[in-house]
Amino acid sequence: MIKITPLPEGLLWRDPAVLISTGLGSGRLSPAPGTWGSLAAWLIALALPKTAIIFLLMLACAAGFWAVTEFQKKSGTHDSGMIVIDEWAGIWIAMLFANSPEGLLLALLFFRIFDVLKPWPVSHFDKNVKGAEGVMMDDVVAGIMAGICVYGVGLWMS
Repeated sequence: MIKITPLPEGLLWRDPAVLISTGLGSGRLSPAPGTWGSLAAWLIALALPKTAIIFLLMLACAAGFWAVTEFQKKSGTHDSGMIVIDEWAGIWIAMLFANSPEGLLLALLFFRIFDVLKPWPVSHFDKNVKGAEGVMMDDVVAGIMAGICVYGVGLWMS
């Protein structure tokens, strides 16, 4: 059953840092908030040209570093499961490598695999980089790795 996770004490829904960090609330869905966040960002990007995705990716990264820092400071948490702006950035990176509808689906699949399993170098950023940088960078790296896989499958299939 899908539930909406309450915000930690000290956070308000209308706070821009909360809206951005939680991917407009998609990270508050449970179970599996990272999957819900990834799916929300993926669905948004399906309707956009790659140039718009690039713009949103840059915006998500810039705003994400700020918002995650604020979310963590105000809530006293580190890498809360409801923070999914990093998933938004990661899935958008992976989608940039896709050149077909199948590739877009593979981008979502590969990204979730790398994000959940955290193979090296994703695990390096997850374990060794503190603060918003670690939260954001492990998913950026997972997105790059997923994108490379999507691109490789595309080459193999053509």
